[in-house]
Amino acid sequence: MPKTHTKVIRGASAPQQRSAPPKPPTLPSKELQAFANPQPKRDYVIHFDIPEFTCNCPLTGQPDFAHIEIDCIPDKLCVELKSLKLYMWSYRNEGAFHEKVTNTILDDIAKAIEPRFMRITARWYVRGGIYTTVVAEHRKKGWKPQPVIALPPNRSQGPGVS
Repeated sequence: MPKTHTKVIRGASAPQQRSAPPKPPTLPSKELQAFANPQPKRDYVIHFDIPEFTCNCPLTGQPDFAHIEIDCIPDKLCVELKSLKLYMWSYRNEGAFHEKVTNTILDDIAKAIEPRFMRITARWYVRGGIYTTVVAEHRKKGWKPQPVIALPPNRSQGPGVS
């Protein structure tokens, strides 16, 4: 039988387990919080960029990953960022088809804040050699967007720079 050697390091203590925090860390939640729009008379766009969305394939249980972008023209309310983060996190262990989860997210946020306009673009990472992009929109009844204004190219980098 071969001999085993154990190296003893003098003065080193055994690794200690970190104690639990007095207040548990934040948990995922389906509850979306809102706050009053600071400029309710103006149409302006709030853009949310969520590059690490995760849910599970409802058929295989394998993780699905997406880059989700949300563009919103608020009316009376705006969605609070931490609640949006926790809401997105709540899908991490749920099974959902790409089309269903994209539309459910749109419906839930639209129900919480009743925006004038909202568009969700979900760019799903490759599965079986296929990338999927799902775009869903909500428009408040009677809302009409302002006309697009064409601006000249940005020349703020100095003369001669294009």
